[in-house]
Amino acid sequence: MIFDIGEFTVKKSLTFAACVVLLPTMAWAGKAHEHGAAKLNVTVEGQQLTIALESPLDGIVGFERAPKNAAEKAKVDAAVAQLQAADKLFKMDAAAACRLSKTTLMAPVIGVGVAAPVVDKTGHGDLDGEFVFECQDASLVRQIDVGLFDAFPGMKRIDVQAVTSAGQIKRTLRRGNQGGPSPLLLTRGK
Repeated sequence: MIFDIGEFTVKKSLTFAACVVLLPTMAWAGKAHEHGAAKLNVTVEGQQLTIALESPLDGIVGFERAPKNAAEKAKVDAAVAQLQAADKLFKMDAAAACRLSKTTLMAPVIGVGVAAPVVDKTGHGDLDGEFVFECQDASLVRQIDVGLFDAFPGMKRIDVQAVTSAGQIKRTLRRGNQGGPSPLLLTRGK
């Protein structure tokens, strides 16, 4: 099926559905910067699973400016190393045989993804990450164990939007007292 939108012609596909569902993410950008709250957008298309993370730096490293000393620099380096090893933070169903293929991080205030730290006069620094997993059978991904709460104690809530072959899913994960990864079900129901 083909959609005609003015000058644009878009083929009906999961990519189009992902764009439509993830458009509300742009509305999130207008919301207040909330410490302890992160956002995840998950898309499964073909054999690829992509997780996009948006978080205030405070929830990841405890501050939102360039590191001022060696201890803060070490905290940034440790956080970046944990995010680079996203296959330890996000675990999919073993039957899907997913492997991390690409990680992109951007946090200009702390110098991640840019040549030098960028001063943010608002006092609010964020980190954006994109984690791409290639899967032998992405349709078998029914759950993702999210280890962000264990990795980053400042993170309290994660708002999730997902687009999969099962449909569109919206969830909120909250830090629990039990520890361990938080399961994100990619199927209908809670």
